[in-house]
Amino acid sequence: MTELELLEHIDPAVLDYQDWVNVGMALKDAGFTAADWDNWSKRDPGRYHAGECFRKWGSFHGSPNPVTAGTLVQLARDQGWTPEPKDTGPGYELEWDSVIGNKGDLVVVDKNWVEGREVTEPSEWNPVEHLIKYLEILFEANDNVGYVCDSWEKEGKHLPTKGCWDRTAGQLIQQLSSCNGDIGSVLGDYKPEVGAWIRFNPLDGTGCKNDNVTDFRYSLVESDDMDLERQHAIMRELELPIACLVHSGKKSIHAIVKVDAGNYEEYRKRVNYLYDVCKRNGLKVDTQNRNPSRLSRMPGVMRNGHKQFLVDTNIGKESWTEWQEWIEGINDDLPEPESMAEAWDNLPELAPPLINNVLRQGHKMLLAGPSKAGKSFALTELCVAIAEGRKWLGWQCAQGKVMYVNLELDRASCLHRFKDVYTALGWQPNNVRNIDIWNLRGKSVPMDKLAPKLIRRAQKKNYIAIVIDPIYKIITGDENSADQMAHFCNQFDRVCTELGAAVIYCHHHSKGSQGSKRSMDRASGSGVFARDPDALLDYIELDLTDDLLKQEENKAVCAVCEAWLNKHKKNWSEEVSQDDQCSEKQFLPACERLLGLTLYQDMLPEVYAARQAVQQRTAWRIDGTLREFPKFKPANLWFDYPVHYVDNIGVLKDVEAEGEKPPWKRAMDKRKPKAVKQKDRKASLENAINSCNFGEPPTVQTLAESMGIAERTVRARIKEHGGFEINQNVVTRKQE
Repeated sequence: MTELELLEHIDPAVLDYQDWVNVGMALKDAGFTAADWDNWSKRDPGRYHAGECFRKWGSFHGSPNPVTAGTLVQLARDQGWTPEPKDTGPGYELEWDSVIGNKGDLVVVDKNWVEGREVTEPSEWNPVEHLIKYLEILFEANDNVGYVCDSWEKEGKHLPTKGCWDRTAGQLIQQLSSCNGDIGSVLGDYKPEVGAWIRFNPLDGTGCKNDNVTDFRYSLVESDDMDLERQHAIMRELELPIACLVHSGKKSIHAIVKVDAGNYEEYRKRVNYLYDVCKRNGLKVDTQNRNPSRLSRMPGVMRNGHKQFLVDTNIGKESWTEWQEWIEGINDDLPEPESMAEAWDNLPELAPPLINNVLRQGHKMLLAGPSKAGKSFALTELCVAIAEGRKWLGWQCAQGKVMYVNLELDRASCLHRFKDVYTALGWQPNNVRNIDIWNLRGKSVPMDKLAPKLIRRAQKKNYIAIVIDPIYKIITGDENSADQMAHFCNQFDRVCTELGAAVIYCHHHSKGSQGSKRSMDRASGSGVFARDPDALLDYIELDLTDDLLKQEENKAVCAVCEAWLNKHKKNWSEEVSQDDQCSEKQFLPACERLLGLTLYQDMLPEVYAARQAVQQRTAWRIDGTLREFPKFKPANLWFDYPVHYVDNIGVLKDVEAEGEKPPWKRAMDKRKPKAVKQKDRKASLENAINSCNFGEPPTVQTLAESMGIAERTVRARIKEHGGFEINQNVVTRKQE
């Protein structure tokens, strides 16, 4: 649809001056002529002036923020035009100021079916009663009220003066109640052909500007450009929280709407919202009435032979809050309930798995664990597995594009880490183009701000997964607050819904021992973290014993020996028994014998490196809480920097997790065996005998002081040792 065709849906008679000018600017920006603007303007004969369009056309110069055809689209929408599907399909170009979103947002009234509602003057006219009721509804007794009875004339128009503000509502009500119907005796005489005005918000008694307003209770909704009955009908259908509805005595009604703002800034926001709702629903509001100190028409006086009177009071919703919730509730974008019976024989297809038996595409997964558990490395491995369509921790992954949102590492470290993981896994980077990295260290913003930026960048990339690492960098609100964390987690839903991609993120454990807790209770902060995702994978460290580490060292050394013999010695297995191949104490001498001294010495650095790698290795158990799949058996992993390996052999199956043992058992495990303790006592005694008394045989008393124990304990340890004796209280070594 062209701009000129859009003009067919815009009536110039209902536009204010600025909107009329904006139409001209939009036409000029689109390349049309002043004649086009002039021809359209003639449709409003009441305000059309020949030649005016051509005079203004020349003043429309280029601007950094020009008024474009999008303004015409919005003006047409405001007057009830709805685009045909072809106008919003492929090829429809949106302008910079076009409105994107649900065209029904905040719309309650069908402007095409509004039936006017008549406003009739009261048959019994009691002016004082109308004014007193107005004051009683809008003001407290001690509120200062601003009002104007005097006016002055300019170019044929009667304009109000500043008026008065020195009396309270209580004083005015008291004086009006005893004025015998003579309002002028209380407020001062007004001109019957002009009428009088009153302010609807209380003042401080020193002036009548916005700064003098003491409470931002009400706003004025008025329209001079619409049929009065239509105004009335729309106000009623919108259920505006109107405290007083006043007939202006001319062609409009003034709605004093409850705003109940806490301060001027909130007042501005609420009034803008109010006017926007009115505009969307076909009520063309006079935007010059925004100010909280604005004057409105005073009920109870005459204006050019017509009454200014109260049409109604306290209509619509009870309060601003109730009205706003009602407006937004009507215009929610939630789906309607559906009957299970209708879907029973035509169930929708489930989303395909992203990680087999763990997570579906478009769903959410949380990876939780203690600090320095290698969670980031695990997520890096996951990105690589998705890019290549390989297994991750034993689970097959779908292949596709993935975005890794890096919030913690600097760019160089992050890029190197991905290459290190590829190398450690031994995978070729055949599909490394499937991985996009968004480096945001030092530039991260809260998740509610990050989500729309992420969606905008990812919208056309067809990602099947978005990995965010870690989330503590983007948490909004108190981590321990359930409602604030629910709002935070809703942002992940937003990303999933908009992109159709899975969102995977990691979080840390709370402080303290975690072994005795359920996996879903270990993540730090509110329980929302554990209950929100569709899949929760939780890491907990395993307590490795010295015996297990020695066993792993032995296997690592034997593996080095086997590799060197395979490389340098044929048929070596015929000369080394199966038992010797499983023991480094037997395998190393065999290597020295079979390889020769030179090659054996070249092999030793690798043996040392293998021992060091085992000592640096950590072990982990990963447990899962799943929404879409059956619970899996906990998996045991080795983290051998920079990648994790599944323990398929079962070495770790009986190892207890950190914190799982009761305190008494942990204390027992720390106790040294009896033989070790005895050996330590013997060594301690020998050191004391050799070092004290300057090399001469010490006395029992000297030894007791040196070792910090009792003399009887010294005698007992000498007896236990067996290599010393006591002669006349002097300790000497036994003669062999």
